[in-house]
Amino acid sequence: MSEEFVPGCDFDRLRAGARFSTAGRTITEADLVSFSALTGDRHPLHADATWADRSQFGGRIAHGMMLLSYAVGLAPFDPSWVVALRGIDAVSFRRPVRIGDTVHLRGEVTELREVDAETGLVTFAWQVVNQRGETAVRARVKALWRRGEATSADPPPPRESSQPAEVYL
Repeated sequence: MSEEFVPGCDFDRLRAGARFSTAGRTITEADLVSFSALTGDRHPLHADATWADRSQFGGRIAHGMMLLSYAVGLAPFDPSWVVALRGIDAVSFRRPVRIGDTVHLRGEVTELREVDAETGLVTFAWQVVNQRGETAVRARVKALWRRGEATSADPPPPRESSQPAEVYL
């Protein structure tokens, strides 16, 4: 039996196999319009109701990248512990999400790797799931996690180093 994921803890207390499930988020027409405007992705499956109605999907669907972005927002990443999102890979868009569908994120810690005395790398298996329990998106996500004690969500002071710090975006 797996344990529940505890987002408010340091890297050394995390366990492989720990799972979480988030609250839902309902996809709206405004979401599709806003994401199209922000990204420039105006594919007719997302932006043209008449065109999309004649498609194999029978109507407009959410952008896959929008769903992945919403998953990042739903993830229980406590800024006291999560330093940065390190990577997203093995992304698979499994089924369409329509206006009016409600999605939530399910995640499981699949790997923990020490990076240095201050941080560790946490790998998650994510699933964006609709209200019927169907998986819409799968992804493997890596986050750089703080070790030791965190005192607040305030960012740490800048490093004093002659070399630039590695960038984690």
